[in-house]
Amino acid sequence: MDGVPVDRGFFADRGSLRADDYLELTYRFECVDDPEAAAAHLCQEMSTAQWRRVGQDEDFRPRHAARVLALSVLDRSARSLMAAPWFAAREYACCQVTLAYPHVNFGPRLPNLLTVICGEGAFHAPGINAIKLVDIEFPAPFLAAFQGPQFGVPGVRALLQIQDRPLFFGVVKPNVGLRPEDFAELAYQSWLGGLDAPKDDEMLADTSYSPLARRAELLAPLLKRAEDRTGERKWFVLNITDEVDRLQDHHDLASRHGLGAVMLNGHTTGLSAVRALRRRATLPLVAHFDMAAPLSRLPHFGIASSVLTVLQRVAGFDAIILPGFGRRMQTPEEEVLANVQACLRPLGALRPALPVPGGSDWAGSLPGMLSRLGTRDFGLVPGRGVFGHPDGPEAGARSLREAWEAVSRSVSLEEYARDHPALAAAIRAFGPVL
Repeated sequence: MDGVPVDRGFFADRGSLRADDYLELTYRFECVDDPEAAAAHLCQEMSTAQWRRVGQDEDFRPRHAARVLALSVLDRSARSLMAAPWFAAREYACCQVTLAYPHVNFGPRLPNLLTVICGEGAFHAPGINAIKLVDIEFPAPFLAAFQGPQFGVPGVRALLQIQDRPLFFGVVKPNVGLRPEDFAELAYQSWLGGLDAPKDDEMLADTSYSPLARRAELLAPLLKRAEDRTGERKWFVLNITDEVDRLQDHHDLASRHGLGAVMLNGHTTGLSAVRALRRRATLPLVAHFDMAAPLSRLPHFGIASSVLTVLQRVAGFDAIILPGFGRRMQTPEEEVLANVQACLRPLGALRPALPVPGGSDWAGSLPGMLSRLGTRDFGLVPGRGVFGHPDGPEAGARSLREAWEAVSRSVSLEEYARDHPALAAAIRAFGPVL
């Protein structure tokens, strides 16, 4: 790993740079060259791969080059993290690097940003075998060009008139195959039991057997009836994921029927499409985490899911469904917490987005989630935990409300269930309490 020249033009002290002009990107990578040479190559490939014209006395690096701010070697090993024949070496170094990247190179445009931070330059840099983007920090002037969430946590709470507890979403099940009439009836039962916002599954959008327009038409009067019977505000979250040129029409359909909110699989449709929809949307936008796992799950390659989450918030989502706790989502607890913080932490002037960790949740998930998250600003999104309840969706939704009553009174769910049949049946069906 010796003998590789290091270009010091790609290194800088943080204090020597104007912070407002740079994003800070943190990567972990494995290299077969000297770590400093590999980090310099990474900066070069991501920015000014060639910084002057032939025969010209010029240097574009002072304004346009990415710079190494910090570099540490985490480990050295004779075994590679991601073996590949073109990276065979006697020793591999696992490193972490923080780069300053000048946003003048791409401006406030999400496709161009992603091209830089996750593109050819970053993921095909010479001497780097494995690389993962683990964090991103934005300067306030860059964020000022983005609207972010239109409603965010405070707006969503105001619209639903819920201030003192988590929000209860729910995935109508069976998730695929129901006739629109049967689907709408299940949603209605869940509203009566206490769900705030049942929703489409991410795989159910505008299909031949259940057209979006027909679902919206059937859900609208039942939503109003549920509001009248319960005295509570209700939403249905319609999944409008589709080709980009159909998104606005689908959003407007949900708005005309008073359904309250729409869901969009932002990674599959593209964050630029989300941002365009946000500019004209009148309803809150709810994100699903489709495609996050193949981008983020490998420990040494790809993009950290918390980076994907913060980009969804920048694009304009008001609530973000995330991989949650437990074995179902195969997501470490620290990663779930990092995603929640990506929704809630200060981010320029952008509103916080409501985090909705999900994955086989039920009433018994509520105490553990409250304890882990340390906040009530989140949503619970059961599927089977409501719609697979042995006494039906109304009882399944009621079990969530009963769990919240128990938690708010500092009573164990098991004790509270003695006098609350819906919660008792949920514990028998889905227990133990987490």
